[in-house]
Amino acid sequence: MKVIKKVEEVINSKIIKEGSVIYTAGNAATPQTLLKQLAKDESIKGVDLLSLLLLGDVPELFDRRVCKRITHRVIFNGALSRAAMNDGRASYQLMHLSDIPRQLKESIQPNVVFLSISGPDNGGNYSYGTTVEGAQAAIECTKNNGGIVIAEKNKKMPFILGTTIHEKEIDYLIESDYDLPSSPVKDPDEQSLKIGRLITELFIEDGSTLQYGIGEVPEAVTIGILEKGVKDLGIFTELFSGAMRRLVDAGVVTNKYLDARFSRATIFLAAGRKGYKWYHANSSVQSRPSNFTNSILNIARQPKMTAINSAMGADLHGNIWADSLKARQIYSGIGGQVDYLRGSYLSEGGKPIIAMKSTTKKGESKIIDCCPEGITTTAIAADPVIIVTENGAFNPKGLNIAEHAVGIAHLAAPKFRDQLLKQIYESESFHNPLVALKDVSPKGFIAYDQI
Repeated sequence: MKVIKKVEEVINSKIIKEGSVIYTAGNAATPQTLLKQLAKDESIKGVDLLSLLLLGDVPELFDRRVCKRITHRVIFNGALSRAAMNDGRASYQLMHLSDIPRQLKESIQPNVVFLSISGPDNGGNYSYGTTVEGAQAAIECTKNNGGIVIAEKNKKMPFILGTTIHEKEIDYLIESDYDLPSSPVKDPDEQSLKIGRLITELFIEDGSTLQYGIGEVPEAVTIGILEKGVKDLGIFTELFSGAMRRLVDAGVVTNKYLDARFSRATIFLAAGRKGYKWYHANSSVQSRPSNFTNSILNIARQPKMTAINSAMGADLHGNIWADSLKARQIYSGIGGQVDYLRGSYLSEGGKPIIAMKSTTKKGESKIIDCCPEGITTTAIAADPVIIVTENGAFNPKGLNIAEHAVGIAHLAAPKFRDQLLKQIYESESFHNPLVALKDVSPKGFIAYDQI
């Protein structure tokens, strides 16, 4: 390992040659020093950059001139890349989070890796910090290809236990010192609180294993858990957030029924310095690569695996979409939603849940007749996914398509619900939809005021 003082010594066209395929860490471990120089050095050209939700102060990376030199392959979109992806400056790399390591080794074959790390420990090992994802596989592949691993050691990066890289695997190391990107915590509104109560009351019990992300609904679920008083929860997740930290601090997460007595994740986010310091050398959490945390087989092994994810919309059949609203207007990405929906369903006592507000900020319904033409769906109608809005919860298990339609329509806001039900009853496409309403509530549907 060669320690360098100036980033220009390693990020230049002599080392990053034309034809290079670069894998970079992302999320809060986005190596900002390395990527800023990659954007700055105009002699570097004809390279591919594979990324997953880049965060931090690197907007220049997606400048029009830079995008002519660098081919962006974005696995998961964020604020930095969204405009570039949707005007053709960057491309969408369709990939499940669980499949990133395999595709890196079998198809993409990177020969340069950018990392942001912490350490070393007494054994010469560095932590991948707040993001592992496909980095470990990228390094293995790069070394097999005779490529190079370039890391920046950020003084603010916590040493998260679990997956590590030995100093012998790092070719170049540069030191940096800047705050990690934070995930602001927004207090949940009344709609989110209702969703959180529904999920907690109906689906979370003592010994449940949890997976969820960040946002108003996860915050609301955390509030509901603490209010309900459940105990001995486990955490097996792709993203560990501040909301989950509160559960650990409250003592309700013990991982008692898991095969390890600590929580595991591949991505870690916090609301600021204090939150990231909490992760440092904290034995209650450990990092793992995404082909471990997002393996459907591993997810299925967790007891009462309760996976809570969000979506942008659902149709009356039960198709769900989460990465976009139009076929080629990508908002986020596939990520690990499918991994957890399918893995949790296979878990003993598991529950795959999609939680979303019934309307957009503009007041448009997220529950619609048919999904947009050509859109990528993260769950299809045959996937037995529980859908929850502030109006109720719908479980499609054992139901036919007409019963799906009636139950899902009841998830919508009242004015849209009535329109959807009218469409269902007047359509000849559904077999006897009135049968689904022969009881007080539609089959599979539980209204909020029933809990």
